[in-house]
Amino acid sequence: MNPLEASKELPFRVGFTGHSGHLTIEPLSPVERPNPIDSLPFVLPPAFPEETPETIEKYIKDKYLLPQLDTDEFSPEKVGRQWEFDWFDRAKILPEPSLPRTIVVPKWEAPFRRPKDQQEGKWEPKSIEIDVSELAAGAEDLGALPQITGPPKDFVRGSITNRPFRPGGLDGSLERTLPGDASSGKWVLEVLGGGHAQTIPPGFKQGLDLGNLKAHSSSWNVYKDQNEVKSTINTKLNDLSVQFDDLFKKAWEEDITDYLEDADANEEVSIKSESPPVDAEANKLEVAGDVTETGKSVLDDILSVASGGSTLRLDGERGSSGHEQTEAWAITGGSKEIVERFDELIPDMALTFPFQLDPFQKEAIYYLERGDSVFVAAHTSAGKTVVAEYAFALASKHCTRAVYTAPIKTISNQKYRDFCGKFDVGLLTGDVSLRPEASCLIMTTEILRSMLYRGADIIRDIEWVIFDEVHYVNDAERGVVWEEVIIMLPRHINFVLLSATVPNTIEFADWIGRTKQKKICVTGTAKRPVPLEHCLFYSGELYKVCENEQFVPQGFKVAKDVYKKNSSYAIGGTGIYGSSSASSDRSRNQWHDNNSQGKQPKGPQTPANVGTAQRNKNNNVGSNTMGQWRAEASVWLSLIKKLTTKSLLPVVIFCFSKTRCDKSADNLRGTDLTSSSEKSEIRVFCDKAFSRLKGSDRNLPQVVRIQSLLRRGIGVHHAGLLPIVKEVVEMLFCRGVVKVLFSTETFAMGVNAPARTVVFDQLRKFDGKEFRQLLPGEYTQMAGRAGRRGLDKIGSVVVICRDEIPEERDLKNVMVGSATRLESRFRLTYIMILHLLRVEELKVEDMLKRSFAEFHSQKKLPEKQQLLMLKRAQSKIPVECIKGEPAIEEYFEIYSKAEKYDKQITETVIQSQAAQKCLDPGRVVVVRSQKGNDHLLGVLVKKSLNNNITKYIVLVLTPELPSSVQNQLDKGRPSNEIGPGMQILIPKSKRAVEDAYFTTGTSRKGSGAVKIKLPHNGNAAGVNYEVREVVSKEFLCICNAKIQVNPVRLLEDVSAGAYSHTVQQLLSQKSGGTKYPPALDPVEDLKLKDIDLVEAYHKWSNLLQDMSQSKCHGCVKLDEHIELARQMKGYKDELKSLEYEMSDDALQQMPDFLGRIDVLKEIGCINSDLVVQIKGRVACEMNSGEELICTECLFENQLDDLEPEEAVAIMSAFVFQQKKTQEPFLTPKLFLAKRRLKDAALRLGKIQQQLNLQIDPEGYAAENLKFGLVEVVYEWAKGTPFADICQLTDVPEGLIVRTIVRLDETCREFRSAAAIMGNSALYKKMETASNIIKRDIVFAASLYITGV
Repeated sequence: MNPLEASKELPFRVGFTGHSGHLTIEPLSPVERPNPIDSLPFVLPPAFPEETPETIEKYIKDKYLLPQLDTDEFSPEKVGRQWEFDWFDRAKILPEPSLPRTIVVPKWEAPFRRPKDQQEGKWEPKSIEIDVSELAAGAEDLGALPQITGPPKDFVRGSITNRPFRPGGLDGSLERTLPGDASSGKWVLEVLGGGHAQTIPPGFKQGLDLGNLKAHSSSWNVYKDQNEVKSTINTKLNDLSVQFDDLFKKAWEEDITDYLEDADANEEVSIKSESPPVDAEANKLEVAGDVTETGKSVLDDILSVASGGSTLRLDGERGSSGHEQTEAWAITGGSKEIVERFDELIPDMALTFPFQLDPFQKEAIYYLERGDSVFVAAHTSAGKTVVAEYAFALASKHCTRAVYTAPIKTISNQKYRDFCGKFDVGLLTGDVSLRPEASCLIMTTEILRSMLYRGADIIRDIEWVIFDEVHYVNDAERGVVWEEVIIMLPRHINFVLLSATVPNTIEFADWIGRTKQKKICVTGTAKRPVPLEHCLFYSGELYKVCENEQFVPQGFKVAKDVYKKNSSYAIGGTGIYGSSSASSDRSRNQWHDNNSQGKQPKGPQTPANVGTAQRNKNNNVGSNTMGQWRAEASVWLSLIKKLTTKSLLPVVIFCFSKTRCDKSADNLRGTDLTSSSEKSEIRVFCDKAFSRLKGSDRNLPQVVRIQSLLRRGIGVHHAGLLPIVKEVVEMLFCRGVVKVLFSTETFAMGVNAPARTVVFDQLRKFDGKEFRQLLPGEYTQMAGRAGRRGLDKIGSVVVICRDEIPEERDLKNVMVGSATRLESRFRLTYIMILHLLRVEELKVEDMLKRSFAEFHSQKKLPEKQQLLMLKRAQSKIPVECIKGEPAIEEYFEIYSKAEKYDKQITETVIQSQAAQKCLDPGRVVVVRSQKGNDHLLGVLVKKSLNNNITKYIVLVLTPELPSSVQNQLDKGRPSNEIGPGMQILIPKSKRAVEDAYFTTGTSRKGSGAVKIKLPHNGNAAGVNYEVREVVSKEFLCICNAKIQVNPVRLLEDVSAGAYSHTVQQLLSQKSGGTKYPPALDPVEDLKLKDIDLVEAYHKWSNLLQDMSQSKCHGCVKLDEHIELARQMKGYKDELKSLEYEMSDDALQQMPDFLGRIDVLKEIGCINSDLVVQIKGRVACEMNSGEELICTECLFENQLDDLEPEEAVAIMSAFVFQQKKTQEPFLTPKLFLAKRRLKDAALRLGKIQQQLNLQIDPEGYAAENLKFGLVEVVYEWAKGTPFADICQLTDVPEGLIVRTIVRLDETCREFRSAAAIMGNSALYKKMETASNIIKRDIVFAASLYITGV
């Protein structure tokens, strides 16, 4: 191509390159040079070859029409295969073989089970055939698709986009649901016959309706298993028979199995089988009773469930019956053989110890080597940590991971220090993440729960999870976390549970085993490594009241006698002990204060008078305080002097309030318990520890005060201390230089710092709601700190008695009483529901069923299932009705409804004063039948008063005569009386004059006497009647009709005509198709004013009318049929009750769950199909604060108009926990933000209350929002020194630090929520807020982590 001329620009040329024809632009030099290509004698080929019909046809044939070999299948790598290839047709490639269902793998054997002759050389394991599915026993994914491994940053903590792994033990509930009647074959028959196809795929709400399938001709034959033994004619008899020979044979085989399992590997135990061959045994069974497996009755299943549930085996082998419900998941320890042969059973330990192991430790290690989960229950300082260390060693040996969970962060930090030199350890808490890639991780239980819900990939590597202080499950606030974690852990993870001694360890272990479908081996010891003696300190002396877990009445009696003696001296005015005089002083001062508060000084209240009164009051208060201080100081000084004399230091004194600890320590101002070398050691240690603090923080009042106490050998430990100060106190106490430590009960929770003596300031505490006595478990936990293993032979526990001696019953209960049982604190939370709703395969109902609260009811489900099958198998009792189709069930239903109103109507209506006025002779009434079924229509004949009881004589119409009476009538006896008291109407030609011409009136006045014997039965006008005496409560209904009656002729003359006339009048009241006349109007006639009572009366009257119109009314078999109907109703009620107990509706927290679901729908966290929306995903991120309030705060943009300092200050209301504080001073913006946040909480509380949740809106807002540190956090975020912000509030320094540290975690959660919402401004604001609060003493590193 010729170059283009360019006038003022760089010349270039355009050309094509290659066969693809790409354009190229090449710059040309200013000086034109000859191109050698131009001199060629031929022309270059075109960029694209010319397309012709022939080339197009050839391309299509080569590409699509001509056969060719598959290059992948006929590659050189697969040249060894033989192929059947038809060159004229196509290649017939053999399909790949299907994957095997089983595989042969080496069998692992414990070292003690390997043959001894092979242990010295190379061990050659045996091979076994296992199912392929068992190889994937790790963390299983929830759903059809496998979970892809996430990015490295989410490896440990997980992500909200991940799904949790399948929890162990939930396999049965997560299997694919089969169509109805699939197991019985009915569904298959329906499909083959052209039935409806399954149109809804798993995971879909609806599918494509394709109509009915095409019918196929098929035959359906049912064959029995050829291996089954034939049954005989006596099947029904054998269904209820038990073959005791088989039971004994089964027991013998199980004993032999257990013996062989426990026997030594080199000892050969030969046991001859005395059982005949299989065929002979089958014939023997057939002759003996033909009890086959298919003929096994429901009763046998129930018997097997009842008999197999309580069996406990050491080896934990599954019973031969194979039923899951018969297994005992908790296996009790105590095997002497394991202890005696421990070195032989475990020759190659993963971790050796420099001391002799206790029996329970050997058992636990043996079970850990077997790969079983263990539950260790032992007293404090008994050596439970040894088991945890061995689990760490096994994880390191197996190249897996182990997780150690602790209830509080202090224990986590201390365990990190203890394990750091032995294992590859990492630490994960809310604010610290150290070496998360380590094989042994220490974390709080809340962190592990978050990892499980967020599907952290590290879960796949975990082999052991160690739960320390499992008895913390009783904690009302955080106990639910333990249950959640236990339920959510995958099946490949084993448990190591460490707990103090509790009464129901077997029950708790059985729950875990049944929930996770794995054996739990329970071991432990009730023996203390250091025995304890309990004493009372009174009047300067110690009185021993308990020793070796046995109460000593003699010591208590001596202390009581001294108390009585001192009390008598105090009454006489000669007190001998300071506490008595102090007590009297306190009483006098209290009396004076009460009187001064109740009475005002007389005369005008001038400023001078007021000032004088106030000064006098202040002087009294000062003297009172000084007296109390002196009394307290006297008690502590005498106690420490006594303990020092008996060499019982160091001592931990438990006081149950932070203020009490500080004041008690201050009372010992002149006490010095350390030597000069110890003072030097304390000074050097404190200087090193506090050197990491900034200058102003080193001079904080608390730091200076604690150092002054420590130099004198006195320490204080409670939640109000700064974290670094608490750690300094703990470390110095462990070194033995702190002799006296005043502490709250938090020191007893897991902190490994035993003492020589433990002292209780009192035996009562405030639990947040009320003052109460210490529980035996709490006392045992704190008393367990007494006695240092290896240093002390006996640990001492002292109870201080100031004004009085506790009752003997209270002392016995707290010292030797039973510890608190492990109880479920499981409760539903919104974040738990949202996490579970994110996964379709995991239901909230599964979590509820597997909680410890539902353990006992769920454990009985197999028995209830068997009982339900037995009930359904019962044949229905037929009802033979002589009037056609039976209607007794409908009649009994009406009758049952009428009975509900019967008692109410009888007591309030019939016996009312207005009703009594209507009960006069001639009133038509309905009288209860004696059998209570078919009520009788009658008329009131006479009313009388007898012994202040009103009685009524009534004539009622009874059903037809019994058959015996009817036979006598047919025989035609000559007398008018057919039976005792019974009459008939004689023919008119043979009647007397008074009977032939009956009138309603009578010519004479009656005497009032009743000349017939009651009850009087008879027949008139073809109808049977009866005259009886009743009371008012026997009236079922008072009708609005009256008839004429003649009491004289009915009761005195006994006139047949009078009876006939009365009966005919009663019969006339049944006209119009009703058997009872209408009842009296409740408002007009009976003067009822209660609306509910009037409504009930109307319903009751209508039910009586419905009963009278039924064909069952008046039937001779009504009583019999009513009883049958009652039995059928009871049978149906039992079925419904069993079905309800087995359904999800019977779960205790199901109403609460449904209410919370409605709340989540109302606020938009989920939709109507229970699909989690973006608002719900944001709520899943909120772990530190109340999830609903935090989510509403974000979606209402309440933080948008706030600066980072203001936002983090108002967010402190989510994490601050102290209830009573002084009111903070807030800026106008903060005050407005506080009001907005509180209004949102009140609105959420009202929504929950409207949806039937037991929540008070005001209490809900006050419980979850505490604004006591808003001002403090605001000033801290602005850069104010810590010493200055402490002056703004009465909250202790330790709680301030704890709140700000938790606030940093809240900022991270809000930042993640902002990323989900797409709010970049909020994301940056939370990042800034998190950075400005991370400084100085608040975020000083733990001494346990960095060392000193």
